[in-house]
Amino acid sequence: MGKQSKRYLENVKKVDCDKLYSVTEAVKILKSFENAKFDETVEMVFNLEINPKKADQLVRGAFSLPHGIGKKVKVIAFCDDETAKQALEAGAIEAGSEDLVAKVSGGWLDFDVAIAAPNMMAKVGKLGRVLGPTGKMPSPKSGTVSVDVVKAVTEFVAGKIDFRNDDTSNVHTVVGKASFDEQKIAENVDALIKHIKEIKPQSAKEGYIMSMSIATTMGPGIKIAV
Repeated sequence: MGKQSKRYLENVKKVDCDKLYSVTEAVKILKSFENAKFDETVEMVFNLEINPKKADQLVRGAFSLPHGIGKKVKVIAFCDDETAKQALEAGAIEAGSEDLVAKVSGGWLDFDVAIAAPNMMAKVGKLGRVLGPTGKMPSPKSGTVSVDVVKAVTEFVAGKIDFRNDDTSNVHTVVGKASFDEQKIAENVDALIKHIKEIKPQSAKEGYIMSMSIATTMGPGIKIAV
């Protein structure tokens, strides 16, 4: 393990690793950290009591945080030519059908989210090997396959997050920027916690959320009481 920076070690001193904090307390500590020379991302991790090998226990979806994520999201849209023009006006960096499929198939992946109209999935499905490993494959469960492509583009450009559990039953996602004030971060965190609880799989055990924490990109984690 590499040597930790003096800044990181000073920030660690502000966190009691044996304590579970309220959201308000955790955000206050996070905002007291000495930040890096860039606007760090605030991230949140949930450890869930689910079996990631069982399809009926997977946790994934899309959610619009109250205050966005503080980042311009690069969105593309697979749709017909008429809708493509509207998608571009809504903020998509690329939009189209066969031409866009060919571009992505050729290895172009300089985007964060791919939206697709349902009638385009026969063509987009061929990109599974390209988009699947990067987590960018459009899916109805994540809200990236939509009959209203323009609305979906607008929401994701504004900072709608797309999340899913990993193989270790963790959900790791962005909840804002370190430059956000305490209230905005806290409201984003509270909203996400509520949403994660609401989408609990029916077959998941009672202790569904085992633990959760927030951290800045270069900072220590702060445990939040479930």
